[in-house]
Amino acid sequence: QAQLVESGGGLVQAGGSLRLSCTASGRAIRRRTMGWFRQAPGKEREVVAAISWSGSSIYYADSVKGRFTISRDNAKITVYLQMNSLKPEDTAVFYCAAKLVLDNGYYTLPREYNYWGQGTQVTVSS
Repeated sequence: QAQLVESGGGLVQAGGSLRLSCTASGRAIRRRTMGWFRQAPGKEREVVAAISWSGSSIYYADSVKGRFTISRDNAKITVYLQMNSLKPEDTAVFYCAAKLVLDNGYYTLPREYNYWGQGTQVTVSS
């Protein structure tokens, strides 16, 4: 069973940057598609970005395209989310998720993922 631990959240001013990391323990994440999700107070959890196990297929939500970059280092069993030009509306708890796969695609629905991290708070002040 994979265990996921996020880090890198914090408080930043609008226009600033943060880099989130998600490190897996237990089973390696190599054959797992990975996703970053976020949940703001009173809102449903939504996908931010997802990446296939090889890294060749990537999805971004429209709201973060051009500002966020997802990447993975399977040797380090770590997935990253580089967030630039942050906006107050990006404020949320960010979660890392993993899904065991046989294909090389990505998935965007929370219910499709098997494993979740505990979340890390990202707060963007105006």
